Amino acid sequence: MLLPSLPAIAADLNASYATASLAVSGYLAITAVVHLVLGRFADAYGRRRILLVTLTAFAGASLVCAIAQDITVFLVFRMLQAGIAAGGSLAMVIVRDTHEKEQSASVIGYIGMAMAIAPMLAPMLGGTLESLFGWRSIFQLYAILGIVMLIATYLDVGETLDPSSQSKVHFKGARWTILKMPRFWAYALCTAFSTSSFFIFLAGAPLVARSVFALPATWVGLLIGSITGGFMLGSFIAGRYSARHGLPKMMITGRSVATAGIGLALSIYLVGLMTPFLFFACTAFVGIGNGITIPSSNTGAISVEPNLVGTASGLNLAINTGFGAAFTGLTGAIATPENAVPAVLALMFLTAAAGLMSALLVRRIEAGDLSGVSS
Repeated sequence: MLLPSLPAIAADLNASYATASLAVSGYLAITAVVHLVLGRFADAYGRRRILLVTLTAFAGASLVCAIAQDITVFLVFRMLQAGIAAGGSLAMVIVRDTHEKEQSASVIGYIGMAMAIAPMLAPMLGGTLESLFGWRSIFQLYAILGIVMLIATYLDVGETLDPSSQSKVHFKGARWTILKMPRFWAYALCTAFSTSSFFIFLAGAPLVARSVFALPATWVGLLIGSITGGFMLGSFIAGRYSARHGLPKMMITGRSVATAGIGLALSIYLVGLMTPFLFFACTAFVGIGNGITIPSSNTGAISVEPNLVGTASGLNLAINTGFGAAFTGLTGAIATPENAVPAVLALMFLTAAAGLMSALLVRRIEAGDLSGVSS
């Protein structure tokens, strides 16, 4: 929602565009830290308490951003807004607290359908708000939504952390306990490589659309949204079938769909038949595959240690964010107008295939085929 307003923020606060863009890149960096820290606190002090604190911080920071007259003040409180990341992390934790493992993947799949709407609508909403009321109205809306979420959480979200689990948490060694588990890494890497394919697409698709296919700006956003539409479809499939078929099967199915779609796109390119429609139709399969895969891989990652679900969720999302940032930067460094199509497709294929390898490793671990690494 903020992206269309970065030039206006820079001009209004007498800052360079590069400085104002820290409102996005810096926010993402702080988000990774938030995931690491708050997951452990949620295991030690409860999900409800952490949500109430972070939602309060988000609403307050949004209000300060809305009235800030200095870029430093704006950026400091923009970083404090990153506490809202606890909502995404702890939502999965609460689902896992209240459902069996396979059923959790189904519920998270349906949640993913709703979450996929945000990246499609948010830039349009942000641009409309700026045009009608100025960029500060975006942060006013953030504050209002934060307050509404705070009230809803206070009234409706009870504590889901089992008190007996809470008493077993060893706060100091919580992260290391998770990180030394091969099962956690198999699930987490499947998620990380899956979402990396999506980030590669986001970084490279605009270059492909404008520089290679010479598409007008009005088409770029619509075609980029194709992968998000695919994710919604895949999330629906996950919600429908995860409880029935189990985590490894859903993960392998999703990764196979994504890898096959990008493999088809590379084949079409190599024989010289690539068109804009075929490019975006094939890459949409990454969205479908991710929607099928990620609810199960996330559920598996946060389920490796019943007493440290929050810690595992935070680590999983931090790894995911780090991979996304790394592959976004790699795509920007490699892709040029001359090689955009093969570079983007090759990177997407490599990450999709790596995700498939991780999913196959999960199946072997869960089946007990790899002696000594299942824990």
